[in-house]
Amino acid sequence: MGKHVVEMIMKKHPKKVLVPRSREYDLRNQKDCEKVVQGMDLVIHLAVNGGGIGYNRENPGTLCYDNLVMGAHIIEEARRAGVQKFVGLGTICQYPKYTPVPFKEEDLWNGYPEETNAPYGLAKKMLLVLAQSYRKQYGFDAIHLMPVNLYGPGDNFDPKQSHVIPALIKKFVDAKKRGDEFVIVWGTGKPTREFLYVEDAARAIVLAAEKYNKPAPVNLGASFEMSIKDLVNLIKKLTGFKGEIVWDKTKPDGQPRRKLDTSKAKKEFDFESKVSFEEGLKKTIDWYFHAGDL
Repeated sequence: MGKHVVEMIMKKHPKKVLVPRSREYDLRNQKDCEKVVQGMDLVIHLAVNGGGIGYNRENPGTLCYDNLVMGAHIIEEARRAGVQKFVGLGTICQYPKYTPVPFKEEDLWNGYPEETNAPYGLAKKMLLVLAQSYRKQYGFDAIHLMPVNLYGPGDNFDPKQSHVIPALIKKFVDAKKRGDEFVIVWGTGKPTREFLYVEDAARAIVLAAEKYNKPAPVNLGASFEMSIKDLVNLIKKLTGFKGEIVWDKTKPDGQPRRKLDTSKAKKEFDFESKVSFEEGLKKTIDWYFHAGDL
């Protein structure tokens, strides 16, 4: 995500751009946050510790702490440094487990998030509260965007941490290379998901940074819903894997359904996704094939 956002910002010829790297700055450290925001007019906070269902189940405390502390420090230091605009990236995991489909921003507080990703989702949710509180008390122009599951070239394909699309692509590509007879997939295949191509998401973030100045959170999505079963079958087809699919129903499904109402993003800063899902998926698979084993 960060790479694509930076590329789009550079096309606008800013005077100065700083891209803090984790090897140089630990955003859980308030002093490091103080350093990176100095002299900046705009801060876009994309840093995150996150992953798929398995990673979330194994690291709930770390995910809650890291995301909460990073976000709180960077917002506070941006305010103190006189930053003119702050863009915070939230997550669809902030929504209640059982949210009417399509998810509307107004439904955000109507229940508890799905249990496996609640610590992560609630940490992000508190950053929304912090942003709104700073706007009210200090007049700090902070906005909060909530994307659906992102995917695209350059994604994290580490099986211990990756989200559903890169995890499945890696499984099917690796199984094809080894000549495996089957691939094991978590859950039942019944849950639904919506996916947003990374370049579309980057464009939405830049548009919001330029045009949106209100306290209410905004969904970022592609306005479609697909079952995990259909996703698995599509990735199987596009990777050319000829074996069988085995569903491990002892593993969790996660949230039952996910699809966003994206009308606010269209109304407020004229964002609509452009890349079709199959086109984006082909680009992601091609990238992984050419990148080799990651």
